[in-house]
Amino acid sequence: MKLTFLGTGTSQGVPVIGCRCAVCCSEDRRDKRLRTSAMVEWRGRRFVIDAGPDFRYQLLRTGVCRVDAILLTHEHKDHIGGLDDVRALNFVDYPEAVRPVDIYATERTLEVVRKDFDYAFASNKYRGVPELRLHAFSNEESLQFGDAEIIPIAGHHSARFEVTGFRFGALAYLADFKTIEEREVEKLKGVEVLVINALRFKPHDSHFNVEEALELVRRINPRHTYLTHMSHEMGLYVDSFDRLPEGVELAYDGLEIELND
Repeated sequence: MKLTFLGTGTSQGVPVIGCRCAVCCSEDRRDKRLRTSAMVEWRGRRFVIDAGPDFRYQLLRTGVCRVDAILLTHEHKDHIGGLDDVRALNFVDYPEAVRPVDIYATERTLEVVRKDFDYAFASNKYRGVPELRLHAFSNEESLQFGDAEIIPIAGHHSARFEVTGFRFGALAYLADFKTIEEREVEKLKGVEVLVINALRFKPHDSHFNVEEALELVRRINPRHTYLTHMSHEMGLYVDSFDRLPEGVELAYDGLEIELND
C-alpha cells in the first residue's frame, strides 16, 4: 500500500493570501500546503480522498492521470470544489468512449455535489461536462472493491455537519473531525498508520486541535501518526519535532508512505 499526501492544508491553504507570518513567508516547501487531499494505492486500485479547489494541480504535480474512485469526506468546498476537473480524467486513454469517474460519499454530500455541479447531471448536457458516477454509502457498511475493503468512520465536523473518515486495512484517514463516538473508535483499533486532522495548537470550534488529536491517538495507539489539515497557526515544520511526541509528525504535501498491507 502507498499513501501520498496531495494536500495537507486547511480551507485557506498555506500560505494564506495576504498573510506575512513566518509560516506563510517560509521558503521550506514543507510549509506550503494545498487543500487537504490524499491518494491511496492499494491492491491494484487507486483511491483519491477529496477533490478540493487544488485538485487539478495536485494531479498534475504527481503525474496521476487515472483514478479508480474518489471518496468524499464531506460536502465543504475545500473538499469537493475541484470535482469539475475530473472531466480531464474522463478522456485519458479513452479516445472512443468517455470513462465516468466514480464518486463515493454519503447521500447528504452527494446532494450538494448534484446542486453545485448541476450541469453535470442535466438531461441535455453540453459537451465537455464532467462525467461523474455517484455512489451513496452508509457509514454503517463497508465499501468493497474486489479484495479491497474500505471501512467508513463516522464523526462530526461540528454539531451541524457530519464527516466521514476511511480505513484501508492498516491505514486510517480522518479529516475535519471534531468529535467521534466510541463505537467508531473501535473500528480504528489495530490501525498501524493513522492520518488525523489537527488544525492548530489552540482550540477550535469545528476541528481537532493538536491535543484533541493526540488524545484520540492515545486511544487508538497506532504505530505512527501523521497530522494533516493544518493551518498556518500550526507553526513552522522545522519546529514541530520539539512539540510533538515520538511517533507523531506533521505530514506535508508530496510525502509518500509505504505500508506492508
